[in-house]
Amino acid sequence: MKKQKNANSKGSIKLVLKFMRPYYPLIALALLFSVIQIAATLYAPVVIGDAVDYIIGAGNVNLEQVMRRAYVLMGLIAVVMVFQWLASLCTNKAAMNTVRDLRCAAFNKLNRVPLSVIDTRAHGDLLSRVVNDTDLISDGLIQGFTQLFSGVVTVAGTIVFMVSLNVSVTLVVVLITPVSICVAYLIARATHNMFKTQQSKRGELSGLTEEVLSGIKVVKAFNREEIAQKVFDEVDEELRKVGTKAMFYSALTNPGTRFVNAIVYAAVAVVGALMVIRSTGGAFTVGMLSCFLSYAHQYTKPFNEITGVVTELQTASAAAGRVKELLEEKEEPDDDGLPTLEYCDGQIDIEHADFAYVPSRPLIQDLNLSVLPGKRVAIVGPTGCGKTTLINLLMRFYDVQSGRILISNTPVTDIKRSSLRGAYGMVLQDSWIFRGTVAENIAYGKPDATREEIEDAAKRAHIHSFIEKLENGYDTIIDDEGSSISQGEKQLLCIARIMLTQPPMLILDEATSNIDTRTEQKIQSAFAAMMKGRTSFVIAHRLSTIADADLILVMRDGNVIEQGTHTELLGKGGFYAELYNSQFV
Repeated sequence: MKKQKNANSKGSIKLVLKFMRPYYPLIALALLFSVIQIAATLYAPVVIGDAVDYIIGAGNVNLEQVMRRAYVLMGLIAVVMVFQWLASLCTNKAAMNTVRDLRCAAFNKLNRVPLSVIDTRAHGDLLSRVVNDTDLISDGLIQGFTQLFSGVVTVAGTIVFMVSLNVSVTLVVVLITPVSICVAYLIARATHNMFKTQQSKRGELSGLTEEVLSGIKVVKAFNREEIAQKVFDEVDEELRKVGTKAMFYSALTNPGTRFVNAIVYAAVAVVGALMVIRSTGGAFTVGMLSCFLSYAHQYTKPFNEITGVVTELQTASAAAGRVKELLEEKEEPDDDGLPTLEYCDGQIDIEHADFAYVPSRPLIQDLNLSVLPGKRVAIVGPTGCGKTTLINLLMRFYDVQSGRILISNTPVTDIKRSSLRGAYGMVLQDSWIFRGTVAENIAYGKPDATREEIEDAAKRAHIHSFIEKLENGYDTIIDDEGSSISQGEKQLLCIARIMLTQPPMLILDEATSNIDTRTEQKIQSAFAAMMKGRTSFVIAHRLSTIADADLILVMRDGNVIEQGTHTELLGKGGFYAELYNSQFV
């Protein structure tokens, strides 16, 4: 278990370093600027110590020498300010660019993973990994690399300066300091798992919040506000507990190391004072003691600063682990080398197809189906029979476990997914609108469409008159969460998208479910004109709307148990007849 944790931690670091690689020149500049800034900082105590020696003792004040060193000190301060700013600028830019690339990679991964990954994860948790966790990595990078650059150079430079002054006092500082490092290490190791759990709970809380907000009307309709609040409070309390523990133990780091560093400072003061008293011939002066006290503080300061950001570093490490898990998700098989679908007459063949979302629960078994070009196919059956699953297989949102699906006699696995999906126009029961203008939403499948083409599609979808009444017409900004348009109007916009793209095949999954009966009749008339000569798959619960379909597939438990025209199926008196008659009893 310990080896696995170490491997995960190292993997997270490798992930961040991989995305930082393009910005190594910026980091190199930051390191160079840090060296210059810290060199100026470390030289300052020497200047101050010389000045102190020029004012120690009766009649030994040399104002001219003191003023010279004061001017030098002011110059050093200016150098420190300028190069510290430049180092921070480079470090911050490298960190922000790295996290930008990391966030883009995470979002791109969501576009490339199988739909099953999205379907089986809380969307709020995925959102937290892409947005919140990458932000936490950014904070950790800025803090960690800034402290690392300055800390390493400060410690190394301080040792060099101290050794050049006096080896004995240097040993006092160096020998006690490892105690501070051990304290920081032990506390950091103990808190790592707590911060990892904290990030997991944050993702869980984000998922719960997104779930409740997306269904807030249902929550209120069933008076479940108190229950939802109770569940939220429980998760929030768990997050508070683990967060409090993580922060408490992490907060011990800084006081612990500062206590050790205070011992170092006191030891240098005592040893140095004794050496000043006992030294002869100016071997160890008060000015040198002043230098060592400054160096003792500067030497221990990097350890204080590094351990002071343990919280950010631990959180960033845990966040990087969560992002790493997302980036390591298995992607859909690459189809870059496959050809595009050059010809599509609308013929669909399904041969001995088997599929299950969960291997232990078979859904579609040995399905065989042949649809001729230009035919209108209706799919009916009880909930959970596999209607939507069949659509998912046609679009290759999921792949069959065995058997195959062919489009125009070409196996769908032998062509690019993008060209396959481009052959379909799809309107789902749950309409989706993105934030943008009405025109942009209609032209989602054809971004280069002219305004005339967009308006023509809207007219054929019977939504043009509604759009004209909006404040800015086709330039009105809408979004999926807003209340400016109804669900039915959203669905009409989605229908207008298909009217615009004119694909060779159509998939309509209860496409008029949120539209009133009068408008539905108009839409059905428009669909009939659009479906003429196009292969169409229609999922419908109201069987009266598919009575004129060329072929009706009746599904139950993942199998097509009946097929034929409306008249033929009623004449058989089977399951379809039962479904149809039950809607009119």
